[in-house]
Amino acid sequence: MRPLPPLNALRAFEAAARHLSMSRAADELHVTPAAVSHQVKGLEEYLGVQLFHRLQRGLALTKAGKTYLPGLRDGFEKLQQATEALFQSETGGPLTVSVTPTFAAKWLVHRLENFTQLHPEIQVMLVATSLKVRFEEGEADIAVRYGPGVYPGCRVDKMFEEEAYLVCAPSLADGEHPIREPRDLLDHTLLSPVQHEIDESFPTWEIWLRGHGVHCQQPITGPTISPHWMLVEAAVQGQGVALVKASVAERDLESGRLVRPFAETLPVAHAYWLISPEETADKPKVRAFRDWIMAEAREHAVQHAEMEARQQAEWAARKAARAKPAKAKAKPKRTSKRKAS
Repeated sequence: MRPLPPLNALRAFEAAARHLSMSRAADELHVTPAAVSHQVKGLEEYLGVQLFHRLQRGLALTKAGKTYLPGLRDGFEKLQQATEALFQSETGGPLTVSVTPTFAAKWLVHRLENFTQLHPEIQVMLVATSLKVRFEEGEADIAVRYGPGVYPGCRVDKMFEEEAYLVCAPSLADGEHPIREPRDLLDHTLLSPVQHEIDESFPTWEIWLRGHGVHCQQPITGPTISPHWMLVEAAVQGQGVALVKASVAERDLESGRLVRPFAETLPVAHAYWLISPEETADKPKVRAFRDWIMAEAREHAVQHAEMEARQQAEWAARKAARAKPAKAKAKPKRTSKRKAS
């Protein structure tokens, strides 16, 4: 089988045959008429036949040209259809995003409308699960996971780091048993996350209390709650003081539904990662979502830093107000009289 003629020569012939004009074909292809004429001439030499009659007022197809043109047009149409089908397979259909339930409920869902407005052509299917995502079985196009960042065979983008702190309802912090010192926590129910769902660096209540000079005679027996968003909600409802991830509690802190009884934040080893298979990481719909959510993550980091600065300043002011000594009442001076000698 003879090899195909150059594609540019075939395009030049098809356009010239459709317009019966080298000049119009040149305008369509954004080249000069001389370039179109050169391509057609080269094609005729390659095929060994004349395709056009060059007339004084234009072009006319020869018998060979009329025979060649329909099959060539069909070929170009099939190329166009195949290209469009491939493009649709890459961009069409829903974008399946796998995230953990807590990340979905407390971080992603209220932001998702921004992506929809930016990309109305992309339908997002949000799947909330803590299980390992099986990309090879088509479970998701892209995923967000909390972990160490090691995901072989995937493109991995670090979204933001995490930290832990204590939260409770305002009514609990300033209620019947106000929380002023670490030992005051022993008067309250202490709520804990399920440890294996966090990471080894996430503090337990025993570690936190011991680090603040509070030694418990008995084990902490407060409720252990999973998933993490439910732990935060239990704290909102005033059921106790909770050790939580900062990103999960921030919206409730901003709204005033929660407060931090102590200013201390504790860094943890794990972070949030955006992961997608290497071979599909640059699909248009995947790339669009990555660009958007990474921008949201950067904005989150800025807002977190600003909020943390406000929290630290407010806590320092409260601490200073509590430590301010009451003015002692002035006492009359005692005068000693010497006995006259």
